[in-house]
Amino acid sequence: MGPFFSRVFEYFPIVLRGFPVTVRIVLTATLAGLILGTVLAFIRIYKIPVFNQAVLLYISFVRGTPQLVQLFIVLYGLPLLVVKTTGINISRWDKMFFVLVTYCLNEAAFFSESIRAAIQAVPRGQTEAGYSVGLNGRQTFFRIVMPQAARIALPGLGTSFIYLFQGTSLAYLIGIFDIMGQVNAIGARTQHYIEGYVCAGIIFVTISVILEKVLYRVNQKLAYGGGK
Repeated sequence: MGPFFSRVFEYFPIVLRGFPVTVRIVLTATLAGLILGTVLAFIRIYKIPVFNQAVLLYISFVRGTPQLVQLFIVLYGLPLLVVKTTGINISRWDKMFFVLVTYCLNEAAFFSESIRAAIQAVPRGQTEAGYSVGLNGRQTFFRIVMPQAARIALPGLGTSFIYLFQGTSLAYLIGIFDIMGQVNAIGARTQHYIEGYVCAGIIFVTISVILEKVLYRVNQKLAYGGGK
């Protein structure tokens, strides 16, 4: 085995140390993104005045700009906004806070569109059927509309989840020791960058393929009534 592959095997466990950090970013952004995305989706569905226009602008901005731009806007812009409105200086807060805010806001924009489209795709007759059997609006939504909407939204949400996992690779640019942060540290210390990138590539490809397979199986089971 040549020195190149020897270094790949040597660096792989070190790069893998950043995996829990990446997982933390992904899970936090997914949970917060789903909550905020659902709120945004309802604002869009019911076309709440002023808020609807603001949400449209927000979604257009997030979907039309690179994540790197959003990350630096949050990193440098949010502290300015907070200090001007509250007098609190958050510029020295842990950089992880700004990373989490960035990815949460990013995912909320993408999730909101998937959720909105899924809810609107459920036939109106389903809601009327719920009312006809004595269910109120809340019961009809959670028992009839939401389960069907969840099935419709899952493919889009799953794709966004995978893109989020891959997109977290930008966090190292502000000093986060995730997978790419570990790669950067190895390269700075040894000047062997390519071996670290190979390790990161293996991790990202492996996890992405696993996620795709899992989501495909889940979609298949939902599409065919639990696999029966």
